[in-house]
This record gives sequence, C-alpha cells and structure tokens, in this order.
Amino acid sequence: MKISKNRYLQAFSVVVILLAIGRCVFLDGMVDKKQNELPVTVENNTEEPSCKPSKSDEPTCKPSKFFDENGLPVKHKIRGVSSFRNAFPDQQDVQILASNKWGVSPVQNREEAENRKAELVYVGSNPYFFVEPLNQSIPYLVPRASVLLQDIGRNFFDSLQVKQLPLHKIIVTSLLRTKDDVASLRRRNGNATENSCHMYGTTFDIAYNRYLKVTERDTVYSKKDTYKDVRFLQVLSEVLNDLRTNQRCYVKHEVKQQCFHITVR
Repeated sequence: MKISKNRYLQAFSVVVILLAIGRCVFLDGMVDKKQNELPVTVENNTEEPSCKPSKSDEPTCKPSKFFDENGLPVKHKIRGVSSFRNAFPDQQDVQILASNKWGVSPVQNREEAENRKAELVYVGSNPYFFVEPLNQSIPYLVPRASVLLQDIGRNFFDSLQVKQLPLHKIIVTSLLRTKDDVASLRRRNGNATENSCHMYGTTFDIAYNRYLKVTERDTVYSKKDTYKDVRFLQVLSEVLNDLRTNQRCYVKHEVKQQCFHITVR
C-alpha cells in the first residue's frame, strides 16, 4: 500500500503531538510527587534564639561564665576561704606519702640531677606563672607535678579574668631540691625538714604575698616589680582549695616562708 506524502506528514505530526502531551503529563506528575515529599516550610520564619525564654521569663540556656544572657560581662564575687589553717592543713607526714608514691628517688647534687632528666621535666616561666631566680632549688619537677603547677597558674589567670581583676602571674619560689640543697638549708634553719618533699620532684612553693604583672618582662624581674593585693591571695586560695577538694594536691599554708607548700597527689 502506497502512502502519500501528505498522509505521512499528517501521521508524523500526530505522533509528535501525542509524545509532547505524554511528556508534559509525566513531568507534571513528577513535580507533584516531589512537592509532596518536601518538608513543609513556614513563610517569614525567623531563626529560633539560642536562649528561649521560659514561662517564668528566665532563659533556659546556661549563660557563659564571662557574659550573661544579655551579653553583658559577668563579675564574679571574690570569696576566698574562711581560714587558711583549716583549708590548707596538710603537714609533712601527709605530703611525704604522696612524694614517695609519685616522686623520683632524691638526687645528691645538681650534677646528678642533670643525669635524671629522663624522670624529670624542666619548669620555666610561661604566660601563667613566673619562676623566681632559684638559690636553694633547681627548675625540675616530675611530669605529674608540672601539670598541676600549670593548672594552678591557668586557673588563677582565668579566675582573675572572670572577677575582672588586673591580670597577674603567680610566682614560684622553690622546686626540686637536692640533698645538698636540703643540707645547706638545715645549717641555716634548724627547723628545715631533712626528708623534704622537695627532694622528690613532687613539690613546689608559690608565694602568696607577691604577684607579677603579665605586662612585665621576665628578663627584668625584680621584687620591686611585684604587687601585693589581698584580693589576689583570696583568688589564689579559691583555686588551690578547688584543686585540693578534687584530690589533685596537698597544700600547707606556710606563714614564715609566706608561701603555699604544694605536693601533687
């Protein structure tokens, strides 16, 4: 059967039209299906605030220790401890047990200490504390005690910030002592302990009546650069009391030496 040219064009046009109609119907169905699958959105929706007020008009989120829920600086009260004698009563008999547990065997002199560096870490001034020039000790501690000292300095610095006090460093006055150092001290001070906790690298002293401004350069340090402020003592006592309560250390308030005598636990 012979198909004329006109009939062929008519048939071709019909097929094209039918295909176009089918494609449109298929695409519309796909769009409707996807729209049904999409989550419902609300127009003009605003981001929910991080601090959503509760029924009592109080924020349900916990404010930062530096800023309140309104973004204003929070000034924390300085409380200190009620009694240094009661808060820091740890005598030699208690601290020496911790020294024997965590410390190194006592070294005879500084030459021997140089050969014990595998057991000890060097302790130098840093942004959180200042090591005073040492005469009767050397700048070494066991790693556990070094971490404790770092935490004390950092916590003290943080507490000054939240209490909006001028930033100062604590001052370390004594670290590891050799047997020769202890013997020298005992010749000048008959009350000095022969079996000192300082010989084990677990113990250090922090002055409680002197603090160094963070703006002062360590290389030009002198006692004239230090500052006395009872508020700093109260803040330091809070820091030490928290760490002692958490069983991180033993602390003795030394009146004559004007320092806190601290041993790691």
